[in-house]
Amino acid sequence: MHALSEWFSALDPTLRFYWGLAIFSTFIFVAQTVLSFLGMGDHDFDAPMDADVGSDATDDVGAMHLLSFRNVIYFLFGMSWAGVSLWHTIGNLAVLILVTLLVGCAFVAIFMVIFRSMLKLQHNGAFDIRDAVGKTVDVYLRIPAHRKGQGKVQVSFHGSIQELDAQTDSDVPLPSGSKVRVKEVLDGRVLLVEP
Repeated sequence: MHALSEWFSALDPTLRFYWGLAIFSTFIFVAQTVLSFLGMGDHDFDAPMDADVGSDATDDVGAMHLLSFRNVIYFLFGMSWAGVSLWHTIGNLAVLILVTLLVGCAFVAIFMVIFRSMLKLQHNGAFDIRDAVGKTVDVYLRIPAHRKGQGKVQVSFHGSIQELDAQTDSDVPLPSGSKVRVKEVLDGRVLLVEP
């Protein structure tokens, strides 16, 4: 431990700053990642810096705020590790600082794109059958007349096609491929349709 302390003390002050920031931001980054995977990391840490933690202002966008605690950590994580990695490669301190700032900004942009993509994938695909009322749908399997049996219709919910049971009060059977309108939902699971 003493050797580590001596090594750290012997570093150039700028490199020491980058190392300290890298250790701190990596610890917070790993903690946030673990908490996110456990379902606990998307609350207080995502609040914008100018909003009250837990306020309604953060409910709809979460990690997408540019000045969230999470994005500040991404920035510091990218910037500090770039500084540590490029210390011996870039001899000019001003250029090194500029490059590390750009890398920090790039990290924020990359993580924002990743989180936006993940949020789009979170759509649960669940649907409420009552949302079909009033829609025009396609008959998939012939529907017998006068509710004397069930056929099937295809209904689009949030971009996915569902095949649902259907009946009709029509005097004639409704053939496959015909268009019908959903009139109501029977017993919470069967659609009543009309031509």
